[in-house]
Amino acid sequence: MEHINFLAFAMPAFFLFVYIEFRLAKRSNRPELFNYESSVSNISIGIAERLINLFIAASFYQLYYYIYNNYRIFDIPSNFLVWIGLILATDFVWYWYHRLGHEVNFFWAAHIVHHHSSEFNFTAAARITTFQAIIRTGFWCVLPFIGFHPKMVITMLIVHGAYSFFTHTQVIKRIKWLEYVFVTPSVHGIHHASDEKYLDKNYGDMFTFWDRIFGTFQEEEEQPKYGLTHPLKSYSFLWQHFHYYFEIYELWKRSKGFKARWNAIFGSPADMDQDIRPILEKRFLQDKDNPSHRLKFKNYLYLQLGISTFLLTIFTYYFDSLDPSDRMFVLSFIIITLINCGALLEQRKWIYYLEYFRIFICTTYFLYVVNEVEFFIIPVVLMFLAEQVFSLGEKYQNVVLQLETSE
Repeated sequence: MEHINFLAFAMPAFFLFVYIEFRLAKRSNRPELFNYESSVSNISIGIAERLINLFIAASFYQLYYYIYNNYRIFDIPSNFLVWIGLILATDFVWYWYHRLGHEVNFFWAAHIVHHHSSEFNFTAAARITTFQAIIRTGFWCVLPFIGFHPKMVITMLIVHGAYSFFTHTQVIKRIKWLEYVFVTPSVHGIHHASDEKYLDKNYGDMFTFWDRIFGTFQEEEEQPKYGLTHPLKSYSFLWQHFHYYFEIYELWKRSKGFKARWNAIFGSPADMDQDIRPILEKRFLQDKDNPSHRLKFKNYLYLQLGISTFLLTIFTYYFDSLDPSDRMFVLSFIIITLINCGALLEQRKWIYYLEYFRIFICTTYFLYVVNEVEFFIIPVVLMFLAEQVFSLGEKYQNVVLQLETSE
């Protein structure tokens, strides 16, 4: 899989463009374009998606080849006109995948994460989950089925992904004449808006004519308000990924009869009972208080994101040469670190025990590498003794979970 090494540079490139956007926002005196908690949350989700996709991306490509080799309808050659046709076909499939992602509960559960952020910048483009990647892969299978060669499909999907990244920004001013054909940051910003007039509009990824044809195009009139109509009350990494699945399940339990339960899963998100999310937030986020305060010791959070990004970059580059134990260690370490980052933003006291678990994973992996894994109990005993002697938990609470008043 020659594309893996190329993808190793995706995260550094991402941070480079985020930094450029941040500097432009400051230069334009628009600091409101970035929010500390939201940006950390966005980046965490993006890291997780890149990480998990390393394990399953090969399956996506193998599926394309399987369909193409066994079920393709036409033998489509590779020439200039075919590439133009593939660009249009890919965006057409994307339009309907994207539209159904907003109109069907089961698909919305995977896609809603992309719309959580109340900021609209390059970090918001990273809010893609593996669930969403799996679902859209199912839609894109129609392309090799028609007869487009998988290599062409994969290339075009990379182009689409790169293009859509640059539509998630506010530092590029509106280019009205371009909107007649292409999706611009202004056009896509409307799609991320929660204003009633902007809801469920602008599903196209590269071109606007699908929205114009099917009546879902909306140009920018007033400055949009970004995010969900009913924002989440949490930056929890896990809650952001799974909350809507819990909401679907809660609606399914309340429903009576086959049709009602079918609609709970495949009905419209517009019909979701609006009292479900507050009930679930009260049940699962009951210790979330002090919303006017934020974490003071930010450097610890930055360090964790930096380590995760560095590990992901190296991991991606050498992925094919690593054995299963190496892969599982990196996967576990990064996922736990991302959960930790979300819990830090939430000021959850139980993350102290998550720190111990992360140390346990590191020590066990090291012992495995040196063929001494039977001594895994020794680090556990040492951690227990250190806690008892030095009261590390209390020191951790006093240093890492310091709060400052947010402005």
